[in-house]
Amino acid sequence: MTLRRLNPPLQLLRAFSTVVRFGGVSRAAESLHLTQSAVSKQVQELERWIGVVLFERSRKRLALTPAGERYEKAVRALLAQLEAATLELITSGGEGGALHLSALPTFAAKWLIPRLPAFQRVEPQVTLHFVPFVHGYDFQRPELDCSILFGDGHWPGARSHYLAGRDVALIAPRPGTSDVAIRSVDDLAHCTLLRHVTVPDAWLRWCEQHGVSQLDPLAGPQFDQFQTMIRAVTVGMGVALVPRCLVQDEIVAGTVHEPLADGGYRSELGYWFCYPEGRARLAPLVRFRDWLLPQTEDLGADPAD
Repeated sequence: MTLRRLNPPLQLLRAFSTVVRFGGVSRAAESLHLTQSAVSKQVQELERWIGVVLFERSRKRLALTPAGERYEKAVRALLAQLEAATLELITSGGEGGALHLSALPTFAAKWLIPRLPAFQRVEPQVTLHFVPFVHGYDFQRPELDCSILFGDGHWPGARSHYLAGRDVALIAPRPGTSDVAIRSVDDLAHCTLLRHVTVPDAWLRWCEQHGVSQLDPLAGPQFDQFQTMIRAVTVGMGVALVPRCLVQDEIVAGTVHEPLADGGYRSELGYWFCYPEGRARLAPLVRFRDWLLPQTEDLGADPAD
């Protein structure tokens, strides 16, 4: 099988997709400003090109074959992506453009979004499009340029720049809203320890750094988002270890409490700006990266760069 056969001409793909969209050759021909005969020939040529029957034909009616249904979905997505890329290029005048980004929801809401108006002011020609985070680790996806991920900074095939998150705060309900008054680390033995599924050993690391042995660091309910865990602390469910960058607003506002001086700990994990090597020179990514990195929690700390 030759590479040529795997790349049908664009006009054949467009004719095929348009026939499916309009439900027949006649209306498709009107949309494409071609004759019905020309559109029919293009569809037939596409079938010959790929060697697969795409339509079942009976009494001049067309119905997609199962193979045709699968192929049309892929072709439709491909054409839409091409049109979107062309539109972005035209509207940006060749400069700036769109950047497709994914970010963990709590970090995006608490850390990134509040800073984005400043980015818009200095880089108005770059438009950010947020991709669902479920795709955030898959740098093979064509619609994903970069991600903000949580971890140790090492992802295969990606460059990583540290942003924030290593400074972890110990937070508790406001004084007077809990039955336990926390005056020393020993008082935590009477508290419920809330845990995050991504960092199940956080309390173990905390105990090691503070020399505490009387706690069970693996006990307590788990949560899948830091924002949910922060809310659980505010209503008195227990105490938690949360990256300070996510909870600083609540600490300042007094909705949660830091009961101990130097009660947090330094984690090896944090939030990182990541992108595949192949997109390192993408113009909007470069502009966003050059603006973003000076916002970091620890300026100059970028061991994975």
